Amino acid sequence: MEPLSMVSVARGVTAVVGLFVATLAYRGYRRNGSTKMRALAIGIGFLTVGVFAAVMFAEVSGAENGVVLLVRGLVTVIGLCVVLYAIIVA
Repeated sequence: MEPLSMVSVARGVTAVVGLFVATLAYRGYRRNGSTKMRALAIGIGFLTVGVFAAVMFAEVSGAENGVVLLVRGLVTVIGLCVVLYAIIVA
């Protein structure tokens, strides 16, 4: 297996597991009406599925490595900010 395809598989597995965790958090929000769980679900979604989607889109569009890293970093920071909001504010 080529290193590039292994990286894609690892990203995909991370996205799938993250989507599962985010779905569980969202189900907790729907069951209890807790805004913290909703924010946590959104944050985890950004950190896993959002990063995966953003990186794949940037790579498919032919962006350079620096741009891909920038996009990945921005989506990660957004996800972390939402998780922080869930922990502190909501």
